[in-house]
Amino acid sequence: MAIAFRTMIKASAIALAGIVAGGLAATAPAQAATDPSPTVVGGTRAAQGEFPWMVRLSMGCGGALYTNQIVLTAAHCVNGSGPNTSITATMGVVDLQDTSAVKRTSVEVLQAPGYNGTGKDWALIKLASPVSGIPLLPIATTNAYDNGTFDVAGWGAASEGGAQQRYLLKAQVPFISDATCKAAGGSYSGLVDAEEICAGYNQGGVDTCQGDSGGPMFRKDANNAWIQVGIVSWGEGCARPGKPGVYTQVSHFAAAIKTAADSLGGTVPPGGCGKSFTNGTDVAIPDNTTVTSSVAASGCTGNASGSSKVEVHIVHTYIGDLVVSLVAPDGSAYVLHNRAGGSADNINTTYTVNLSGEVANGTWKLRVQDAAAQDIGKIDTWTLTV
Repeated sequence: MAIAFRTMIKASAIALAGIVAGGLAATAPAQAATDPSPTVVGGTRAAQGEFPWMVRLSMGCGGALYTNQIVLTAAHCVNGSGPNTSITATMGVVDLQDTSAVKRTSVEVLQAPGYNGTGKDWALIKLASPVSGIPLLPIATTNAYDNGTFDVAGWGAASEGGAQQRYLLKAQVPFISDATCKAAGGSYSGLVDAEEICAGYNQGGVDTCQGDSGGPMFRKDANNAWIQVGIVSWGEGCARPGKPGVYTQVSHFAAAIKTAADSLGGTVPPGGCGKSFTNGTDVAIPDNTTVTSSVAASGCTGNASGSSKVEVHIVHTYIGDLVVSLVAPDGSAYVLHNRAGGSADNINTTYTVNLSGEVANGTWKLRVQDAAAQDIGKIDTWTLTV
């Protein structure tokens, strides 16, 4: 059986497929048309702001905002390297029909050098202008995070061969060893160990699928911040028992991806001064109230970093009530947490935010809105590194 890539476009004679995570799905190749249709379950709708760096590409793929002007996606989603103004990237929303969506057209594409349909499934898309106010998704630079349970998200089909989704869907899938993945037989026997990583459930039911190729597979790092470990690549069908999803192993290509981004000239200006500013004074968060906590940044020259860090520690008994934003000295707001997490307690997370368009020095605020009744809490401490 030929590899079934997970996008909605066609390349050569291969029917490219996508990602299914109870809503993330990949179309099977023509040879598999007689295979039994699987039951795809497990995907749920993502909250606005939960995965802000997610990108929807007009050719039928997903991606992640790697820098403020570059989207990381799959090599099989694009047609070689060079100038390209045909792709539209939609960002900043979970609802693709949301009028507040941020849109940019492409100007150049860089497909992984040496890509030939097997392995090396990554590509970069440079946008016409930088994006501000949307956090970036850093990539793993070591294999330390290539294990455990991963998150996937996308606007792909909710069932094998199904229609694309209006709303961003999410799911979790566990790591599968290379040996177990190869044992699935068929296309899996040709897995490129160093360049690909597998994830999914042996019983199937949750997976990535058509229309989500190029989207990220991610997890939390040692600082409880999101980090990308994979790129949706291929699989036999969607969510079939014993047929896991296969992802580009980002850590293996981290250096090459950075070099390629530098060559495109769309990297985030380094900016910043590496200084950290902390407010450890407790601020009560009553019901249905918005509160702020401030830090005064000083001693820096020019703008903040494109990969600034905001470490947040909030004590609260229902974090699904909370909207947490970083407010820059000029009043621009960067949403860090938007009513995600349901009834879970407390926020202890470090967020990476592109602040390259903001002057570093000045008064920065952590703004917390409690948008529902009953549960209360406090801002314990927070730190901004610009």
